Amino acid sequence: MFQSFASVTNASPAAVLDSCEVIDTIRHRAGFLPETQLAYEPEIKTLWVTIRPELKPVFTLQLLDSLVKIQTAIVALWGAPDQYHRAPVRFLAFRGVGPFFTLGGDLDFYLDCLARNDRAALAEYARLSSAGAVMNASGLNGLVVTLSTIHAKAIGGGIDAPRSCNIMIAEEQASFVYPEIKFNHFPITAVAILSRRMGARAAEQMLLSGEEMSAHEFMAAGGLEAVVPTGTGEAWIRKYAHDSLPVHSAKTALFSAFNRRAGDLQDELGHLGQIWTDCMLRLTPSAISKLQRIAQTQDRMLARMYQRPAAAALALSV
Repeated sequence: MFQSFASVTNASPAAVLDSCEVIDTIRHRAGFLPETQLAYEPEIKTLWVTIRPELKPVFTLQLLDSLVKIQTAIVALWGAPDQYHRAPVRFLAFRGVGPFFTLGGDLDFYLDCLARNDRAALAEYARLSSAGAVMNASGLNGLVVTLSTIHAKAIGGGIDAPRSCNIMIAEEQASFVYPEIKFNHFPITAVAILSRRMGARAAEQMLLSGEEMSAHEFMAAGGLEAVVPTGTGEAWIRKYAHDSLPVHSAKTALFSAFNRRAGDLQDELGHLGQIWTDCMLRLTPSAISKLQRIAQTQDRMLARMYQRPAAAALALSV
């Protein structure tokens, strides 16, 4: 299904990019992109970004940086008005792999920053989180439709990046929870991102309760555009892209208009980033100890989950 751009021998002139592959062109512009994998489907002009954190399924500083670099590269390459008809990317779609979509923010990074009292590093984490959300919400300044599909449990601030997209769907086995309030913390971009979709009251209730929602409950609250059967999230996005290609220009314009009507997201997230950084640096020793225990619990849980497939494979080989 995934093809390189150069392998499409009958591509229309509008899609030709000096015989270079789309992925190689983006990588050349963006530079090193750890913890992500790119794939391109020329028939639907869709660039897939697979999120692949290396140690834990969390949003690391490296992952956030990679996502912003990808977004920025696409805009730099094809964002000028006279480049629209030549742009090979009409849809930017995000997906995850593994038993979790995300465990949320990078607690190990937070703890390291707190141990060093490193405000600058925490502020940079907040900046990248905000920058990626702003780009997703704007459709890369009206160039693309941004989409995400959630295949498994999504926890905390890691929900915000996919929810900042124009379209977010989930498979029926997925679930959503913001547990941060329980350890005296809050996710950087959640208030702004959730409020735009669910309304301020529903967003406040979800963030303050820390209660888990099924995919259907999250959709009923306004958090999703669709819930789809297990294993069909990517197919849903492919059909959406295929059906939307003839009206792509109108859709990007409408998403851009609604995004602007919702207010200055960049300014709001800049303020939230400052609040978040201050909140982190005010954590008491007992709250920091709780974060450490949660990080250790994550390690043990992941070790058990990844050991099961290995044990099963070993049993089959005997």
